[in-house]
Amino acid sequence: MKVAVAFDHRGMKLRERVLEDLESLGHEAVDLGTDKPEPRIDYPDKALELGETILSGGADRGVLICGSGVGASVAASKIPGIRAAICHDVYSAHQGVEHDDMNVLCLGSEVVGEELAADLIKAFLAAEYIGGGRYARRLEKVAGIERGINGPSEESG
Repeated sequence: MKVAVAFDHRGMKLRERVLEDLESLGHEAVDLGTDKPEPRIDYPDKALELGETILSGGADRGVLICGSGVGASVAASKIPGIRAAICHDVYSAHQGVEHDDMNVLCLGSEVVGEELAADLIKAFLAAEYIGGGRYARRLEKVAGIERGINGPSEESG
């Protein structure tokens, strides 16, 4: 799998480990930087670059890392077609893909250490979207929000 990875100036603390883990898992990293703490790189810029890479077909999924993971998640989720979430636990990292077709995992370099980041990335990339039924219906509602319209209103499961 081609995985776009991007780091702001604080997120780059996890950069080397993330790139090593992707390689050891057999994935191709699309490294969007940054690789140094100066000059400061703002997370919205990295979120947009990563999102555009995924949407253009340059990568299948993405890992976006800032200091807390929150800003990265907020910015990436503003891009139509990008479903980003911050995850601190393995369950959310795989369930987000399985149920919500999450395509960007956001992490905080000040929140998760290297070992947990490795576990989260492994779970995220190993997961597959279940699709169908309630999952597809809910994603259509999300797509409706992105288009500025309301999706189906029935609530079943």
